[in-house]
Amino acid sequence: MSLESLRRRPDVEGPGLSASDAADRLILDESAAARSAAREGGLVVVGDTHGALTLAAADAGARGIRVHQDALTGERALAANAGMLGLEGSFSSLPLHRALVERAQVVLLRLPRSLEALDDIAALVAAHASPDVVVFAGGRLKHMTHAMNDVLRAHFGGLDVTHARQKSRVLVAREPRAGHDPAPRRVSHDGLVVCAYGGAFAGAAIDIGTRFLLEHLPARVPDGDPLVDFACGTGVVAATLARRHPGHRVYATDQSASAVASALATADANGVADRVTIERADLLERLGDASVSFVALNPPFHSGATLTDAIATRMFADAGRVLRSGGELWTVWNSALLYRPALERLVGPTRQIARNPKFTVTASVRR
Repeated sequence: MSLESLRRRPDVEGPGLSASDAADRLILDESAAARSAAREGGLVVVGDTHGALTLAAADAGARGIRVHQDALTGERALAANAGMLGLEGSFSSLPLHRALVERAQVVLLRLPRSLEALDDIAALVAAHASPDVVVFAGGRLKHMTHAMNDVLRAHFGGLDVTHARQKSRVLVAREPRAGHDPAPRRVSHDGLVVCAYGGAFAGAAIDIGTRFLLEHLPARVPDGDPLVDFACGTGVVAATLARRHPGHRVYATDQSASAVASALATADANGVADRVTIERADLLERLGDASVSFVALNPPFHSGATLTDAIATRMFADAGRVLRSGGELWTVWNSALLYRPALERLVGPTRQIARNPKFTVTASVRR
C-alpha cells in the first residue's frame, strides 16, 4: 500500500498538507516485527492523523485494530481512506477510555504536542494494556522534546530511543507501571472553573484570544434561539454565556474529543450543565440553516503544525449558513491574519468591536 495515495478529506487539503509523513513510515518500520507477532485485536493506534498507521497495519494483515483519533475529521478521513482501499472492516474507532487499550500488546502512537495529552495516553495504556505491551511513539524531531521521554518514563520501566531518520524519531516504551485513567485538570479563573483533559487546546488556562473575546461579548443577546459557542475548546465561552444569561440555553460544538470531554466537565463544574448542550461535530453540521441568532467563535489557524486560513474560512461560511438574517457572528482573531474581508464575504457587514496589539474582535451581521 502506498501512503501517498491517502487523502486528508474532509480535513483541509492544500500545499504543505499531507495525509502521511516520514514519522508514520518510521513508526511502521520500527513496529513491523512486534505487529506481526501480535494476536488479532492486540494492536492499538492512537493519534493517527488521517489513517496512515492504521491502514498500513491493516494492509499488512492486522485485524481488530482499535483506533483513537482526537479530531473527528481524522476519524472521517480514516474511514474514507479505508473505503477507498477496501479495508473498512479492519478497525474500530473508540474513545480514549479503558476499552481502547485493554490487553493491548502493541500501541502505535503519534506523539501529541501537549505533554499533558501524552501523560493521559501513557497513563491509560500503563493501567490497562498487557504487561508485555510495547509502545512505539513517534513524531517529527522539530516537535519532540526531552520532556516527552520523562513523561513516558513515569509510566513505563523501559524506554529506548531509535536513530533519527528523515527528521523523525521513535520512542519505544515497555514495562508498564503507575497507570491510571485520565481525569481533567481543574483551575479557577476569577470564579470560573475550567476543566481540561490533556489534549484540549490551552489546557486549563484561558488563552489570551478567548480572554479578549470574553471582555467584549455583548451585554444583551437575542432571545429564543440557543447561543452558540463554535469550536468551544474547554467550554470557557459556553460556560460564561450560560452564567451571564441565565434565561438562555447554550449550544457548544468542537471536533476534538478531548475538547468536548473538557467542555462537559467545565459546564458541570460551573453549575450550568442543565442549560449547555455540547456535541462533537465537524463545524456546525448538527444545526440547520438559518436556525440561530448568535454565534461566538475563536477560530484555530493551524492544521497540525501548518499555518493555514482554510480552517477559519470554512468556519465563517458555516456560521453564515446557520445564522438567521440579522443574526451575528462575534469573532476574535489574530490581527495579522486580516480576516475581515472573508467575514464580509462569507457572513455579512462586519464591524470592529475592539482591538489590542495582537487581537481583533469583530461582529458580522448575516445579510
